[in-house]
Amino acid sequence: MGDLQQDTEVELVGEDPDGSRRFSAKLSPEWEIWGPMGGYVASVALRAAAGSSPFARPASFFCQYLGVAAFDAVDIAVTPLRVAKTALAQRVQVRQGDRDILEATVWSVGEVDGLAHDVTEPTRPPVPSPNECADLTELLSEEDLASGPPFPFWRNLDLRPIDWTADRSAVGDPVWREWLRFAPTPIFADPWVDACRSLILIDLQSWPSASRAHTRGHAFIAPSLDLYVAFHDPRPDGEWLLADGFAPIARDGLMAWNGRLWSEDGALVASGAGQMLCRRVRQA
Repeated sequence: MGDLQQDTEVELVGEDPDGSRRFSAKLSPEWEIWGPMGGYVASVALRAAAGSSPFARPASFFCQYLGVAAFDAVDIAVTPLRVAKTALAQRVQVRQGDRDILEATVWSVGEVDGLAHDVTEPTRPPVPSPNECADLTELLSEEDLASGPPFPFWRNLDLRPIDWTADRSAVGDPVWREWLRFAPTPIFADPWVDACRSLILIDLQSWPSASRAHTRGHAFIAPSLDLYVAFHDPRPDGEWLLADGFAPIARDGLMAWNGRLWSEDGALVASGAGQMLCRRVRQA
């Protein structure tokens, strides 16, 4: 089991005259899904942006996934793109050896006196609270429990599904809704680490929602091409967050998805979107 704050820590290793900063980090195997989970690598990039920003509030994150990293050291370069009194745009480049792994742009903001409104209530899904949902461990068979999760990543979350089915032949709407809580540490005081919760849980909604429209056991995979997340209304004291993913269309090898993240008290914590490249698994 990993710890989100510890496993996304970065170390400053150098500063350049143009204001760029260089960091190093070590990717933990506790976040494996075929390789380092995309939202986890994105979180390491976000932590590096935090180490170069004077502001405590990340506003948005957009990245391209350029390669699958090994569970080893990575080099991170953070370059300022636009510096203003209340906002900062940064480019973050993650490399491992001579390979590009991820490139991102990050906006962070300071205290801003702006207009405010919230009309999200009609769009919130009417789901039971996490206390009214069974834990995933109560829904799995004894055989599944004995074999453990398919990847180490899933040990980092407590899961309470909304509409669980064990039928591997079931096909339904491409919607994935589930309450999730990080383990062993569920909440974080640092606003940038709290935002990492959103990065991971928005990114996580891609394949689970898209795959709901297809029977399990097919010979396809769908690695993510990119990820965009907007941070809206943080709930750093809220342990449980509702993943609300929807993948409306898959065509010509592309699977599009969008996701929202809700708090127990109904706040829209974050929203995002991305595309996956869906292709057949290569036969050995």
